[in-house]
Amino acid sequence: MANDLFGYPLRRFLWSPAVFRQPSGTVALLDWLETSNAHIFKVDVPGFSKDELKVRVEEGNVMHIEGMSGKEESVGKEAIWHLGERQIGKRSFSREIELPENVKLDQIKAQLENGLLTIVVPKDTAPRPSKVRNINIISKL
Repeated sequence: MANDLFGYPLRRFLWSPAVFRQPSGTVALLDWLETSNAHIFKVDVPGFSKDELKVRVEEGNVMHIEGMSGKEESVGKEAIWHLGERQIGKRSFSREIELPENVKLDQIKAQLENGLLTIVVPKDTAPRPSKVRNINIISKL
C-alpha cells in the first residue's frame, strides 16, 4: 500500500525539496489534473509576470517550473514597516515534477492569466512498441 502512494509518477513530486521549502519562502501551490488526453498543471504564481517564469523539461521527463521576481518595492526612507506578510521584495520558487512516459513533450503549452500558470501536457495515445528485447544466446563470447 505504501509503495502505491509513493510510487511513480508522484515519487519525485512528493519528495521534491520544493514541496517542503522554497528558497525565499515563496510557495507556488500546484494542482495536477489528468484527463483522457492530457495532464494539466495549475500553479498559483500571483505577482509574477510571464517574463519572470520559466518552464522546461529535462532528461528523464522532469518538468521544472521556476519563478524569479527581481522587483523590490520602494517605500521611501521615512517609512517604518510594522508588518510584512505579502513577501515584498525579490521572490523565487522552483517546482520539479517527473512526467509520465506517455506524453508529447514537443506539444506542451503554458499560459499565464490572473496569477494562475496553466501547463497542458498532451498524452501520447499511440501504441508504443514493446520494450521487451530478446537476446540471442551463443555458446562462446
